[in-house]
Amino acid sequence: MKLNFFNKEGQLNELPATAISGNDISSSCLYVSSLAIAAAGQYAWLSLLIVVVVLYLFRQIYGEVVGALPMNGGAYNALLNTTSKRFASLAACLTILSYMATAVISGGTAMYYLSTLIPNFPVFIATITLLFLFMCLNIAGISESAKVATYIFLFHILSLILLVIVCAWFLINNGFDILIQNFQRPLTQGSLLVALFLGFSVSMLGTSGFESSANYVEEQAEGVFPKTLRNMWIIVSIFNPLLAFLTLSIMTIPEAAQNSNALLANLGATAGGPWLKWLISIDACIVLSGAVLTSYVGVSGLVKRMTLDRCLPQFLLKENKQGVNYPIIIGFFLLCASILYFTMGNIEALAGVYLVSFLSVMLLFAIGNILLKINRDKLPRPEKASGLALLIAVVAIFGAIAGNISEHPDYFGVFLTYFIPTVLVVMIMLYRVPLLRGLLGLMKYYLDFPFEKKLDHWLKRTIVKINSQKFLFFTRGDNVANLNTVLSYVRDNEHTNKILLVSVVKSENDIPEGLKSDIEVLDRAYPGIDVEFITIIGTFTPDLIEDLSVRYDIPKNFMFIGAPGKTFPYRIEHMGVRVII
Repeated sequence: MKLNFFNKEGQLNELPATAISGNDISSSCLYVSSLAIAAAGQYAWLSLLIVVVVLYLFRQIYGEVVGALPMNGGAYNALLNTTSKRFASLAACLTILSYMATAVISGGTAMYYLSTLIPNFPVFIATITLLFLFMCLNIAGISESAKVATYIFLFHILSLILLVIVCAWFLINNGFDILIQNFQRPLTQGSLLVALFLGFSVSMLGTSGFESSANYVEEQAEGVFPKTLRNMWIIVSIFNPLLAFLTLSIMTIPEAAQNSNALLANLGATAGGPWLKWLISIDACIVLSGAVLTSYVGVSGLVKRMTLDRCLPQFLLKENKQGVNYPIIIGFFLLCASILYFTMGNIEALAGVYLVSFLSVMLLFAIGNILLKINRDKLPRPEKASGLALLIAVVAIFGAIAGNISEHPDYFGVFLTYFIPTVLVVMIMLYRVPLLRGLLGLMKYYLDFPFEKKLDHWLKRTIVKINSQKFLFFTRGDNVANLNTVLSYVRDNEHTNKILLVSVVKSENDIPEGLKSDIEVLDRAYPGIDVEFITIIGTFTPDLIEDLSVRYDIPKNFMFIGAPGKTFPYRIEHMGVRVII
């Protein structure tokens, strides 16, 4: 049977689009069962079912946000188009940390599964080697292939189905004595509600990868994105609770704890024998290695987007002959290696770091949905999340974050160790002009050394260079209040000394009366920004945006519009501009 990977426009069809993010979310079942059993004991499967309900609510939340703003970037893009750049950058920092923890957890777990086949296997060294290998592959220009991802995904799903069938046959022949024995054990947490709560908190790790599809939505064919959410939800709904239940039916809780690092491989060995253990271990190595590659690809795209938006230092955009931004790849490897060393490869510690960052990203996505409803209500969207769904989802994520922090406050310390420096770098970039001006002021009054004048000239040239980037806003004859909002947004979020206000009209007579005089007033009200008004006779189209981007040397991510209405003929993703009012 021939698989149809792409449509006529070269965009991903449903299966490959699902496979790329599905490899990430479906691989989580290889380690989430052991974490859930450690927290909730015999009720781990029930905690995982609660996760299924919460994830169903996030299907609606993600569907509305990405349906209204179908552009790559996930939570960063959602918040960038609904609120300030600073808030969006916070989501981006959390996403970077999430990718980092994903790569290390996936790589470490893959090597733990491999260690079940090779005696005295050096898991820590092998994990570092795997991360280094994928760094080299990415620098060489080898990125994730939709076809390879699809075949890995299909092999993984078939392996899980086979494991379920063998375990079911084992239970038919051996009964449920072990499950009954497990249910007769006292709860380690003392209370069923506490056990379910803590089990739910760690079990949210089983949803990792659900956000990935939003990061490459522009590469998907029309209508595919909501199907990827549905398919991933079905995978999580079936396999995660079922595999935890089967584990508790075949292995005692102490046995599950003893074999937690490669639980499903040992489950396969118990239920089917060595051949199934080999199959699950090989499958784990392949699909988890694919998740490592997904992390490299995902973080490369996100960091490049942030750098183009001037949230990170521009040297990260340096490319090699293959067109790869190698400083991003190398920096990501070094961060992954450092967190692996800092936690000594402890999967539970890494899971704690990942959960806080990943859950925070999900929380910010829900906040992005709320802001979308308030600030961009005119944007058309294929579906809407109800207010009740939003409330339950936000409360659930808050609870999961609190549960993880209260249970392992030391893991939260590891999270802060990486999160704070990342945020500081971004904040320095966003406030670099005021910081440089403050440095100039300090030099003027307190410093006196031979190279003071040279440093003074260099700082002034740097500030001028930073502010020389022009920005553009397409106005439809907005009133002075809206235009004031635009200029206020640019002043507070961007470094520039010039903005072009462009009005595209069919004839000179269509220019709103008083618009020029309003703009002159605003030009005087913002002395630090030169406001230039330009009239273009023509039609507002994506081709016109491209032409103006070239003509005025303004990247499209520095061109802004107000939220278009339902009758607007073009989609936001076709224009590549940012919505700011």
